[in-house]
Amino acid sequence: MALDTDTAAEHHGYIDDKAQYLQRMKRIEGQARGIAKMIDEEQYCIDILTQVSALTRALQGVATELLDDHLKHCVLEAAKLSDDAAHAKIQEASDAITRLVRS
Repeated sequence: MALDTDTAAEHHGYIDDKAQYLQRMKRIEGQARGIAKMIDEEQYCIDILTQVSALTRALQGVATELLDDHLKHCVLEAAKLSDDAAHAKIQEASDAITRLVRS
């Protein structure tokens, strides 16, 4: 049984925390703009790298929480449908982890 990513459940696992995710992403967006401003103002490279590191950690935190939501919601819901659906969702998670580790 193939499982359509968009119609597998009424909503995605992160939906209950959507406002929190959006707030965090707005903060991250602000951090990125701040880094661009630092570059424009020709600030010290180590200070810029420190901010890039903080931005990277912030994005990794969002990614980790989204992955956790995916496992707790999407994979769990798929497991209730069938083994094939569960395997497909687990493979999606594995592929996402591989992409995250490579980046």
